[in-house]
Amino acid sequence: MLPDAEFLLRGPRGRRLCLELAIEADPFIRRAALELGYNLDPGAGRSRVMLTLSGSPGHELEPFPAIPTVAEVAAGIASLDVGAVSSALAQYSLQRSVDTARYWQPPDGEDVLAGTDAVTAALAHVAAGLLASDATHWWHQGFQPNQWAIDWRPASDPAPLPRNPQQTLAEWARKERAEEARAAWERPKDPQANFSGEWWSIAHGLVQTVPRIPEGLSLVEDSLGWEDATTIPVSGTGRILDIHTAEDWTALCGAFPLEVSASRRHDWFRTTARHGRWVIPDWELAATEWDAVHLTVTGYLNAAGRALAVDQDTATVIAGWDPGSTLWLTDVARESEQPRQYWHRPANQDEWTQIQTR
Repeated sequence: MLPDAEFLLRGPRGRRLCLELAIEADPFIRRAALELGYNLDPGAGRSRVMLTLSGSPGHELEPFPAIPTVAEVAAGIASLDVGAVSSALAQYSLQRSVDTARYWQPPDGEDVLAGTDAVTAALAHVAAGLLASDATHWWHQGFQPNQWAIDWRPASDPAPLPRNPQQTLAEWARKERAEEARAAWERPKDPQANFSGEWWSIAHGLVQTVPRIPEGLSLVEDSLGWEDATTIPVSGTGRILDIHTAEDWTALCGAFPLEVSASRRHDWFRTTARHGRWVIPDWELAATEWDAVHLTVTGYLNAAGRALAVDQDTATVIAGWDPGSTLWLTDVARESEQPRQYWHRPANQDEWTQIQTR
């Protein structure tokens, strides 16, 4: 079943994607989202103070225009003519949604704005326009055999693909269990206590690949602002699990649950407002059934960052997993015969450029 607008808008990243597109399409919505987003952001500290402009001597001060209301923003979005969505606009809006994901603190003001009933309803035709675009067809595709691994180093510092995932997963599982035991002993059970720690739900150190370059270079949660990348062509076969829906993810967590309540409690309460038991997949055990797990872009937009029920008492979060990427749990991924590519982007810019090497 293909995703629809309601499916996309169910998730905070999907709503933010659509709001970012609306912001790019209309100057009023851009200003309104900035103003309202400041006021709605839990970290703002205080409401915006009305600023004034000085007139000539003897004249009264002239205030800036009042902050638009949520209803006015929703009306502006509803009146947008989305039209044909270009590849560049779709990619930029998706990148902005990924860049603003944060699972260690409350959602930012624009996420709060996009989650209001009025704005979410108004974004429905934006979501429909995105999903109808040729530029987004790959977002709901299952695993594709031609993949790219990204090494965030320049061409002058080459490195082979990581190997021995069995050892990597064994060490990851041991550290996760140790961290959970330590957090249960040291951290308070009050979810609002000022504690933070690990917040991601994937195992690091594995081969992770993306289906498209350069798109995948800009779809990185909690990016460190890398300016150089080596992209490595990868091929692999085996038992591939596609995460198209929240139910696909919760089924994986239910089949191979790893308790992370104490270690994730405070961070995931801040981002989801849920207090309770948490699990993620035990990736070491999942590797006994699956060679790789692929998160589709629409699966990410629908499910990432929200509390997903595994059973009556337990929930999980997709956090720290880049949209469209594949995690390789066993040693079946190999560098293919295609040449590596080398990419660069200037500091504080978004666009990547392929560079030639001798």
